[in-house]
Formats: sequence, structure tokens, C-alpha cells
Amino acid sequence: MQLYGSNTSPYARRIRMFCARHNLNVDYLHLDIFSDQGKAVLVANNPARKIPFLVDGEHTICDSGAVYRYLTEKFNFSKMTYWQENQLTNINACNDSLVELLLCERSGFDTQSDTLFFNLQRERTEAVLTDLNEQCVKTDFLDCDYLQISLYCLLDWIIFRSLAELAPYNALLDFYEVHKSLPGSTHSDPRI
Repeated sequence: MQLYGSNTSPYARRIRMFCARHNLNVDYLHLDIFSDQGKAVLVANNPARKIPFLVDGEHTICDSGAVYRYLTEKFNFSKMTYWQENQLTNINACNDSLVELLLCERSGFDTQSDTLFFNLQRERTEAVLTDLNEQCVKTDFLDCDYLQISLYCLLDWIIFRSLAELAPYNALLDFYEVHKSLPGSTHSDPRI
């Protein structure tokens, strides 16, 4: 199996860390999606042009959520409860909003302007971080390694990209400190 992703993608990183946590033999291939060669590989495997994607023989699985489900079924791991899936949906929503803001900022837009799109992304980010600050200490959250990994990757990516102020979220900051040593976290650090 080969996992294609970007070294700075929090979505690719969570799959890399999940594989490390479970000692899965999955080769990771960094893909520069902005280079001609990398873009060609991306387009050939995923018309949505998103990373990560997993190639397992004749199967190509796109999107971190689908890759997670594929690995869970292939290796017979426990599935998430609906409550846990809802938490993952919130993590993804926050991540997606921050990706949109980062891309817009890099495209020259003033993401701090009082416009509908930017306001909605900032509101979603704040609402989700506030909710996750309450949820991340619950047993049902802490019992799911993929939720822990996904939240850690989100928080580390926020810090890495300086995308949001985390000081108001004490439980999230505590969670981040406790989970810095998750398997694969050092090897997949986007700063190296």
C-alpha cells in the first residue's frame, strides 16, 4: 500500500500517524501538488484533486476519511460510534475552514475583511474549537485513537501555520501537550 500526501497536510499526517500507531506497512510518498509532476499524479488518481489518497493494488481510496474507513475494515479495527464520527466531522469542518482561509490569504485576499465567506469560516472555527475544548476530555473521545490523532494534527497545524489563537482553549492546549508523543508525531512533523 502507498499513501500519497503532502508533508504539511494535516489530513495526510493523521493517516500517517494512524498507520504508525497500528504498525501498518504503508509506504508514504510525498507529493508536491503544485509541481507539474505531482499535479499529474494527483489528477490521475483523484479527480477531486485532494490529498491524501491510498493505493492498495487495484484500489485507490481518496480522502482521509475514506482511507481511515478502508484501513479500519481491512485490518478489522473498531469502528467509531456516531458520537465519535460527529466529533471527527467537527474537526474536519474546522480544518476545512482554516485551509480555505489559508488558501485565500495566499491568493492575496484580506481574510480579516468583513465579508460573508470569511466571517463564516472564522465563526465556524471559533464555534468548533469551543465545542472541541469541551469534548476532548470525555472518555468517548479519548477512547478513539483516530479522534486523538485527528485533533492533535489539527491543533499542531493551527500552531504551525499561526491560523488561530488557542489561548482561550485550556483543555485543547492540555490535550495538545499530552499528545505530542503520539506514535508517528515526530516523523510526520510538517516543520521537518
